[in-house]
Amino acid sequence: MRGLLLTVIVGLVAWFWSNSLRARENAIAISARACRSLNLQFLDDTVALKRIGFGRSESGRVLLQRVYSFEFTNDDDHRWQGQVALHGAKVQAVHLDHPDGPVVMQPGQIE
Repeated sequence: MRGLLLTVIVGLVAWFWSNSLRARENAIAISARACRSLNLQFLDDTVALKRIGFGRSESGRVLLQRVYSFEFTNDDDHRWQGQVALHGAKVQAVHLDHPDGPVVMQPGQIE
């Protein structure tokens, strides 16, 4: 019984690790596309996990919700913050603290 429990735990940890890596790569690609669509430069080619939790999909399924932060610039002198929110594997929104005013992009607006 102990061996089965250990196998299940190791399997869950491996799944979570793999799922987190895929979500991070997805967040990087989405952040880069959002910046490119607004003629901004996505800095450092990376995102940082800001928050993780549980939420429900429209059908009621429990999914992981992740929020990643990133930095961008429009003039190479200043860095501004952005966030991308993922609900499972789907993008909820991208929020940019743009110097001309905050920008919120929905999934259909990201090219």
